[in-house]
Amino acid sequence: MRMPWTAAGTPGDAAHGTPARAEDPAELPAGGSMQPLAGNSVQPRAGNLVRPEAGGEPAGHAGPAGHAGPRSRFRGWPAAAASLLRRHWLAAGLLLAGLVLRVLAQLAYRPALLYIDTVKYLFNAWPGTDPVGYKVPLKFILFFGDLSTVAAVQHLLGLAMAVALYLVLLRSGCPRWLAALAIAPVLLDAYQLQMEQTIMPDVWFEALIVAGLATALWRPRPGLRAIVAAGLILGASATFRQVGEILVLPAAAFAAIAAVGWRMRIGHAAALCAAFAVPILGYSGISLAQNGHFRLSHSGTSELYGRMAAAADCATLRLARYERALCPTPAQRALGPDGLEHSAASPLKDFAPPDGVQRAVAIADFNHQVLRQQPLRILGGFGRDLAKLFTLTRFTSAADTPISRWQFQDGYPGYGATITVSREHVIMLGVQLTAGGGISTTRPLPASMGGKAAVSMPLAEFLRGYQLGGGYTPGPLLAVAAIAGLIGSGSLARRRTRPGASSQRVPAAGDAGRTDGRPGRQTALGCFLFFGAAVAVLVVSDLFEFSWRYQLPALITLPPAGALGIAVILGGIRNRGGTSRVGGERGQVPKLAAPAR
Repeated sequence: MRMPWTAAGTPGDAAHGTPARAEDPAELPAGGSMQPLAGNSVQPRAGNLVRPEAGGEPAGHAGPAGHAGPRSRFRGWPAAAASLLRRHWLAAGLLLAGLVLRVLAQLAYRPALLYIDTVKYLFNAWPGTDPVGYKVPLKFILFFGDLSTVAAVQHLLGLAMAVALYLVLLRSGCPRWLAALAIAPVLLDAYQLQMEQTIMPDVWFEALIVAGLATALWRPRPGLRAIVAAGLILGASATFRQVGEILVLPAAAFAAIAAVGWRMRIGHAAALCAAFAVPILGYSGISLAQNGHFRLSHSGTSELYGRMAAAADCATLRLARYERALCPTPAQRALGPDGLEHSAASPLKDFAPPDGVQRAVAIADFNHQVLRQQPLRILGGFGRDLAKLFTLTRFTSAADTPISRWQFQDGYPGYGATITVSREHVIMLGVQLTAGGGISTTRPLPASMGGKAAVSMPLAEFLRGYQLGGGYTPGPLLAVAAIAGLIGSGSLARRRTRPGASSQRVPAAGDAGRTDGRPGRQTALGCFLFFGAAVAVLVVSDLFEFSWRYQLPALITLPPAGALGIAVILGGIRNRGGTSRVGGERGQVPKLAAPAR
């Protein structure tokens, strides 16, 4: 007869080698299940027997079939929930704190915060300049609610990302306390909260990254369906932010490394790349019909111009005569990469090449000449921007996009003629309906979207004080996570998958994340994927321009990579210690017993 385990049993810890209980699926061996002992029954441990209730029946027993009835199962929920909270108390506490902060943000600024680019998604301003996949969930939610509903959904996405990351880390062999600490940044960072309250695609971009990585890592050895699903999800992220295109590189590398045998490696990598391309090709086809170009956006050459012009020393630069007009003056260089790309004072705005020369070709050649003749100047500016993420405090250079755009304000924030608030608190939006030129029309935010702006000053002041007073992820902590992620990813070089190895085994002690007979391989694979995604997105974003907004994906990639990297390091230390002890015991010569007298 089968004997079920009850809530009275002490939970195991997969990260330390003991099987997790069935009511805690997050801690079951990844992709596996409880393995019955001989006789097709699960044997309860000593002291964990089910105590019979009055009437002689075991607790939860109902009916001759031996299955618990609905009432008995309902009575067991409180005990199961309490047991779950005891095991995951740190993660539960962080989730509660994150929920409270999100409720405060939702109540502080109504209907939601808007940014310059918001009108692009609400009214199709600047058509074709950026991917607008965000319009799909935005219109769907607005069909049922207003902008405050959109903000609420984005806050829920923030909490969901934390839960998904926590589960993936546990399944990858990360200890509970370390997994909980890894989700603290996305739950508590005020810059993340501010972006969730803003009508912008960044939170959805992050959510798609998390969903794609979780799909790939959910099982120790992902099958073809999981690989294809991960590719589709990550490819869809590029329709929200174009920098998502670079995610195909770490994802394809993971698909190849996680497979067994060269044929499967090639097949999985190719399948992921093909699936990744599907959403991009579909979006580009729609863009061709609507905007006349078969690509995610038509601002590719000008995007790189800002970085190149800011670093260029035109006094020593050899250029075609007509390209000299693209050289910024000292005052224009002070605009920084963002201003040189978007400001009306940028030389890019008035640049007109001679007849017979295409404007995009001339700009691309200028960029190429700067890169070829002055690479060290470009690398210097690029390296300084990369290092900003790891500084102790959040700061920006004079030429950077102002950090105040991503900070909570005491009142409802406005942005020049694009977003203003009237005396009657009506939000007025300046809409530019063509890719070039100025604002075409000014219109109030429709009442169906929320209409008037409202700010709760006490809550706004609290959130601003929290953010400016240290409510963000310290840069040195991200630096430690990056170093640990690099070490954990590098450990894959000595952890090769053995063909035919089983991945459905219950981990043994000190063997968290083991899937192929070698300790920690699954943990190292997860570390590699998170770390690779972080490097790809952050490096490419900073290549064009630095903005604290573009650093937010670090919160969902670097801490998980660091946690898994630390788990790999700790596992290696334990394994070396265990090997030394075993070797010492094997090398000892047994002592002979003294003869009896």
